[in-house]
Amino acid sequence: MDAASLLSGYDFSDITVGVLGGHSALDVCSGAKRHGFRTVCLARKGREKTFDTYYKSRDGRGCIDEVIVRDTFAGVLDSDVQQQLREMNTIFVHNRYFWVYFDDFSKVENDFNVPIFGSRNLLKIEERDQPFHQYHLLHYAGIRTPRIFESPDDMDGRLCIIKASEANRGYERAFFLADNKASWEKEGSRLEKEGLVGSDWRTATIEEFVVGAPVNFNYFYSPLTRELELLGTDMRRQTNLDGFLRLTANQQAKVMKHVDLKMIETGHVSCTVKESILEKAFDLGEKFVAETQKISPTIDPSAKGIIGPFALQGAVVAEDGKEDIVIFDVSFRIPGSPGTRATPYSGYLYGECMSVGERIGLELKNAVEKEALHMLVT
Repeated sequence: MDAASLLSGYDFSDITVGVLGGHSALDVCSGAKRHGFRTVCLARKGREKTFDTYYKSRDGRGCIDEVIVRDTFAGVLDSDVQQQLREMNTIFVHNRYFWVYFDDFSKVENDFNVPIFGSRNLLKIEERDQPFHQYHLLHYAGIRTPRIFESPDDMDGRLCIIKASEANRGYERAFFLADNKASWEKEGSRLEKEGLVGSDWRTATIEEFVVGAPVNFNYFYSPLTRELELLGTDMRRQTNLDGFLRLTANQQAKVMKHVDLKMIETGHVSCTVKESILEKAFDLGEKFVAETQKISPTIDPSAKGIIGPFALQGAVVAEDGKEDIVIFDVSFRIPGSPGTRATPYSGYLYGECMSVGERIGLELKNAVEKEALHMLVT
């Protein structure tokens, strides 16, 4: 499906911005409303009150105009839902929910007849089990990443993080640490036996554990201006890791005998970086954008590369008296942190700080005015 076909029949003077009900839905809808768009949210039954009650548009308040409730998020693919979205001239802003809550993501790529802001084909590259994934892209872009060990036999004594998934929720992290094959096998087997990691943990990525200040660099690439922007920086808040970090070393040792460490993301904390790091951060973002534009058409049929928001997530490390940025995760869509608005970087450019959702709303508004929506959607 090309952009022109997806936008065929749309009334560009009456665009609606659509979302799945979670992750970044409120941020996107708030930003869309600020720039004059209507909003619609596909919510999952049992989790709809946030959208149809607490933040529903009423009396000049709220940001969710319309709510469609389905038993599962995959209901967005139902023909009647797609028809309703198209009748509302909907541009859909995707997020990670599009991947983790669909049994077969190719149905979104091929059967979702609604224009998506951003790339509908790059999202799967986030997953490390794809033939071509984020590590390949980072490597080709010349962006520094932790060393990856292809096999536990290759582990050389340095501390590694094994990026296994939860047993019950395969999309959630259940990472654990090891420094050689024996400790890898012992810890992984124990966690599997206790039902904490999935049975496929032996295929999980074995990655050098980087010690540094964690920072997520949240960018926006505009096809309209061909400029890269740094919208904000933040870091993850994880449970129960953050609880452990509030304890003294002696308390941690005692608690660890009874409670396993987990790294399940539960939110974000805004942070800033030194100005001396900014140019390096922009350089990484520029390299990343350029490399996405070289991706094979078999992976990205649109040949547009990254559109709009993305994030390079990693840590700032200190080596030989200087700082460097190491990236160990990529988001090929809107990150889940509206708190980036609390950092100053978008304000330095626009005069006032804006969230990622606001920046998407502004880009859509500019595209409508320039009759260039086709440049932003796939």
